[in-house]
Amino acid sequence: MRMIRGALVALALAAGLGGCAQTFKTDYAQGVDPQVSRGWRLAKVEVTVPQSLTVSESNVLVPEADIVWQVPPMGDRRAQVGAIMTEAVTEGASGLHGARRVNILVTLRRFHALTPAAEALRMQNVGVLNVDFTISVVDAATGAVLAGPEVIEGALPGLTGQAAIQAQAEGQTQKTEIEAHVRAVVAGWLGIGPDARGSFSRIGA
Repeated sequence: MRMIRGALVALALAAGLGGCAQTFKTDYAQGVDPQVSRGWRLAKVEVTVPQSLTVSESNVLVPEADIVWQVPPMGDRRAQVGAIMTEAVTEGASGLHGARRVNILVTLRRFHALTPAAEALRMQNVGVLNVDFTISVVDAATGAVLAGPEVIEGALPGLTGQAAIQAQAEGQTQKTEIEAHVRAVVAGWLGIGPDARGSFSRIGA
């Protein structure tokens, strides 16, 4: 009876996260030619988090909102995710060492981390982190658009249950995971790092 009850609970949880495994991806249409970006030098990163994006503090498996970031401390979630994106994009573009000073403009479209309820799930192959944004490169002096705007879809597997506990014990958190992924995606898009595009199958939303 206990095994049956556990199976039913697992099925209910899977249904709450989208049911069957789905395909998630990190993707964009076209990156910057490395021969072009090699002439750029980063001047500034500007991240915009539109007020129109909805925010949820509901500790459910999959809140219906554009921004889901429930990691302590409580506060302005738009400001918090904006700071995470600014740091990650800046690090991703740190390999630009050319002569032409450029600004990178990012507009956030979606930022979904795991809620505490989702992170606590004791199931395998569940949990997805989604960070979607638009990116452009402009001349720092004139504002002329040099690349973009490009829509980037960035999904990566989230850690749940014992895997999340073990990762946190080693200093790996949702913040470090997201920052590392965005950093790699931006570097790849700019042509100064490996192409980070790819897909994976997982139960999530």
